[in-house]
Amino acid sequence: MFISNAYAQTAGAGAAGLMGNLTSFLPIILMFVVLYFLMIRPQMKRQKEQKAMMDALGKGDEVVTSGGLLGKVTKVVDNYVTVEIAEGTEVVVLKTAITTLLPKGTVKTM
Repeated sequence: MFISNAYAQTAGAGAAGLMGNLTSFLPIILMFVVLYFLMIRPQMKRQKEQKAMMDALGKGDEVVTSGGLLGKVTKVVDNYVTVEIAEGTEVVVLKTAITTLLPKGTVKTM
């Protein structure tokens, strides 16, 4: 009496439904593409450069550690680097703690 009848709708066209689904996912796909080019790709490039710098690290290089120490590399052994931060003062740090390779002559005679 007070409740109206509910009737099923007819099925829409199949091609129009598929196109509607693609256009609804298009913004999400574009977001992932932009995310890749703005964040993921530059991060991978930085990691590659950091690894190349660590592999090229050798005796006599002047470096900055993640703790802010500046010094000259005196010995490189596997994952460890011995850095002379002052005359007669050497510190052993992990290779991963080296953040920057400085140009020769940056660190003055200690």
